Amino acid sequence: MSAGDATTEAGFATRLRESGQSAIATRRPWSELVDLTALSLPSSVSDATTRLFQNLSHFRFNYSLIVLLAVLLLGLFPNPISIIAFLFLLAAWFFFFFSRVEPLSVAGFVVGDGVVLAALGLVTLVALLTSGVWWNVVVSVLVGVLIVCLHAVVRSTDDLVLDDRQSPYGQLMSDDHDPQGNYTII
Repeated sequence: MSAGDATTEAGFATRLRESGQSAIATRRPWSELVDLTALSLPSSVSDATTRLFQNLSHFRFNYSLIVLLAVLLLGLFPNPISIIAFLFLLAAWFFFFFSRVEPLSVAGFVVGDGVVLAALGLVTLVALLTSGVWWNVVVSVLVGVLIVCLHAVVRSTDDLVLDDRQSPYGQLMSDDHDPQGNYTII
């Protein structure tokens, strides 16, 4: 492995960690997610895809918790020891990777994000394979993703206030705060 590959992998791990921290920071109220008055069928395929992308962007953290709950209930419920093991793994991912701001230091040595990502990924893979619940987890993730996508398509986006930078179509307003309201050309 060349030095360039190691830098790319460390950059990927850092971006993944920062993305996870960003997702945690975008929690939305559950009452906003389950608002029954906001449910309606989309009028077209274009409307459905717009809703899907906007809702996935807006409720990113909430939807992640729904998929996690589906995995815990459907995939791990038959094996309580696996639930305990995977809760410890979830805590390890959270504390050692996603919530960490400073570099991880072990015995005075700084451990890079790529090493932490590889170690946690390997431990998670070994836990899945040795516990015998890997197939249940795969099916549970698929069920959770299906539930999330169905909700995202059926939930109207009319009442959502998206920051311009959160738009699935990119930033529409310019950053120079032009009082005339000139838009960036797309």
